Amino acid sequence: MTAEELNARAWTLYGRRQLVRAYMPPVPQRINWSPWEGVGPGAEILGDIAGRRILDIGSGAGHHAVHLAQRYGAHVTGIELSPTQYERATSTHGRVPGVHFVRGDLVEYHTGGDGFDAAYAIGSLAFIDPHRALPALRNVLLPGAPLVLSLLHTDLNGRGPSPMVQPREQTILLKGEPPLPTQMWVLRPRLWEDQPVRPRPPRHPLPSHVRGRIRQRRDGPGVKQP
Repeated sequence: MTAEELNARAWTLYGRRQLVRAYMPPVPQRINWSPWEGVGPGAEILGDIAGRRILDIGSGAGHHAVHLAQRYGAHVTGIELSPTQYERATSTHGRVPGVHFVRGDLVEYHTGGDGFDAAYAIGSLAFIDPHRALPALRNVLLPGAPLVLSLLHTDLNGRGPSPMVQPREQTILLKGEPPLPTQMWVLRPRLWEDQPVRPRPPRHPLPSHVRGRIRQRRDGPGVKQP
């Protein structure tokens, strides 16, 4: 089983457990890129998104996408590989104006010719091989579009970011449930910025404007997700 297959399985099990619990996180009043409320920038880091097409990478329960649509008038597409996470989002927020959820692999996703004005990932991109994910994002973002990533800086074992582009064993924790093993890419920020052009560059190198503003974040034990 590959790292991404293991991660897909883990998030499917996670979503199933949350469906059984009938738990949905509330739509936030403000986007938090870190585990701490009110720390760091909010949605303004994405730029002026009113009326703009925004991509939510690994949209999970969909609450961040709904926030951007309702608060800022953005047109948000949330893409989610896990069928159970997708079900959580669509069953609760499927009819929210300005929000569209897609179940599928980010790398295989096509916009039908219309690119996105911005994209963001809150913790989710670390579960996808950067060699696949970042070149794919090049193809869906418009020139000048920001890519904003919120990523772990220190893993649950207290280790700092890796100097190599390879995944590590991590765990998704849910209270009262067995931990879910995953593989995560916990990398130095510079690797996230430079990786698309090495060691396996895409046919056309990723433009510098797509190299996202990397947000480092520290987390407590385990990877806790809504």
